[in-house]
Amino acid sequence: MHRGSGRAPARSGGKPGTALWDQAARWYDSLVGFKGSEYQQNIILPGTERLLDLKKGREVLDLACGQGVLSRHLAQKGLQVTGLDVSAELIRFAGRRSGRGVRFVCADAADPKALQDKTFDAVACLLAIQNIEHLQPVFENVRRWLKPQGRFVMVTTHPCFRIPRQTHWGWDEEKKIQYRRVDLYLSPNTIPILTPPMARSHVYTMTYHRSLQDYFAALNAAELQVDLLEEWPSHKTSEPGKRAKAENRARQEIPLFLALRAVRAKE
Repeated sequence: MHRGSGRAPARSGGKPGTALWDQAARWYDSLVGFKGSEYQQNIILPGTERLLDLKKGREVLDLACGQGVLSRHLAQKGLQVTGLDVSAELIRFAGRRSGRGVRFVCADAADPKALQDKTFDAVACLLAIQNIEHLQPVFENVRRWLKPQGRFVMVTTHPCFRIPRQTHWGWDEEKKIQYRRVDLYLSPNTIPILTPPMARSHVYTMTYHRSLQDYFAALNAAELQVDLLEEWPSHKTSEPGKRAKAENRARQEIPLFLALRAVRAKE
C-alpha cells in the first residue's frame, strides 16, 4: 500500500473516527515504524525538508499526518509541528510514537472548521493527497492555514506513471529495454486498495487518481501558485544480471514521486 511503501491507500472524507484508515492503522503503523519506510527515509523526508527550507522554531502543519513520520522528523529538526489526520486510530499511534513534542489533532482536512484560528509558516502533505476524496476544500484550507509568506509542500506518487492497476512495468525483448505502460491518465479514477495487500484481506482504502491539470486547477482555484515542481526517481538499484542495466536506467528516467511547492497568490 502506499503512504510510504510505494503505493497509496486512502482516507475517508467523513467525520473523525469514521475514516477507512482506522481499520488499517495497526498494519500501517507496523509497516512504517518510527522513522518511516526506506522511500521516506531516503527520498521523501530529506526532499521535503529541503523544499520547506525552514529555520528552527517555525510552525509546520503535517496535513494527513498518518502515524506521524514527518511530524517526528521535523520536530527533531527543531520545528514546532502540528499533525492533523481524520483517522482517530492513526492519531492514537502517532501520539504513542511521538511523545509530547508534537501536537496531534483528529480532524477532516476538508472541514472549514479544522484548526480554525491557527496559521503556520508551512503546510506539508506527504503521500496522502491521493487518498483524499474532495480536493478543493482541502486546498482552500491550506491557503487559510498559511501565513502570508508560507509554503505548501505536497508529495505524491507520480500521477503520470504510478496509477494502481493502470500502469505497469514491461520488457521489450527486441530493444532490451524496460518500459512503463500507462493505460489511463486523464480520466479521474477511484481505486479500492486492499490494506494490507493480502489476498485474504477484507479491509480496503481508496485511492483517487487525478491528472496534473486537475491538481493545478484545484490549486489555482484556491489561490495557491506553484513556485517549484520536482520529480524524484527511486533510489534503488537492481541486483547484477542481464536486465540490471535496463532496469536501473528505467528507474532513473521514470520518476516515482512528484513533489511541488506552492505559495499564496498575491492579493
